[in-house]
Amino acid sequence: MLLSGKRGLIVGVANKHSIAWAIAQSAAGQGAHLFFNYQNERLKENVEELVAALPGSKAFPCDAGDDAQIDSLMNHVGKEAGKLDFLIHSIAFAPREELTGQFVNTTRKGFATALDVSTYSLVALTRAALPLMTEGGSVVTLTYLGAERVVPHYNVMGVAKAALEATVRYLAHDLGPRNIRVNAISAGPIKTLAARGVSGISKMVDHHRDFAPLRRATEQGEVGDTALFLISPLGRGITGEVIYVDGGYNILGSLASVE
Repeated sequence: MLLSGKRGLIVGVANKHSIAWAIAQSAAGQGAHLFFNYQNERLKENVEELVAALPGSKAFPCDAGDDAQIDSLMNHVGKEAGKLDFLIHSIAFAPREELTGQFVNTTRKGFATALDVSTYSLVALTRAALPLMTEGGSVVTLTYLGAERVVPHYNVMGVAKAALEATVRYLAHDLGPRNIRVNAISAGPIKTLAARGVSGISKMVDHHRDFAPLRRATEQGEVGDTALFLISPLGRGITGEVIYVDGGYNILGSLASVE
């Protein structure tokens, strides 16, 4: 039981297909006591139904784009848990129209929205969680290969993920003296609720399955278990890193798919 007695907050569960939910299952399976958010009333029922399957877990309202709601979430968690040992950040959003066509046509508003929701929310949530992370801890976020390579239609989300990865490094530097580790997992394409906004996501998954060295699509559970490693004592020496869970796809050169 790697996480026996540990308490964690998982932000970003939308439904049973969410990567955040796979992380929750891996963490709960190793003894963690978990807390969750739901973004709005539309998602409340889904999240609370899932959370009910984990004894002792609770969900609270929080739109991570609102600092007041983040503060309220942390107050709720503080009253229930007393402290936090880990934080999972699994939030990303860009307007659908920004994820089609060419990146050069990105609007100012769409750019700002993608960076605020997908990147700054990590800063805001981590800062708000610090008073509860009194004994050190671990922060894990989710990124994608589009942060460092051009992926058609990923557009402004790729830029947001690049900023997210830089944010991981800066937070790791700031928080290391407090024994708080900050890392990112770069998962292969998975058909989550958020990913469905990316034009051509089904083709991306099929291509990944055909050409990744392991010749299979990335599964949520693989990401969940990697997060478990990072938030557990097994990952105690790792911070500021991006860990790839994509069947090896990231090692391929530009012509690797030509067979």
